[in-house]
Amino acid sequence: ITDTGALEAIIDQIIADNPAQRDQYRAGKDKLFGFFVGQAMKATGGKANPGQLNELLRHKLDG
Repeated sequence: ITDTGALEAIIDQIIADNPAQRDQYRAGKDKLFGFFVGQAMKATGGKANPGQLNELLRHKLDG
């Protein structure tokens, strides 16, 4: 999946579904980034473009 809109919708949902992990990540637990990547890959059946996914996810989490 390389459709930015589709990936952003998936990422937004994952972040919304995991507020505790989001807050911990923003408080400095950088290792949780892998948790969010894993959830996104699971949600897309492993079909997300990894580079694009990481970039969008980092932007959303750090935003």
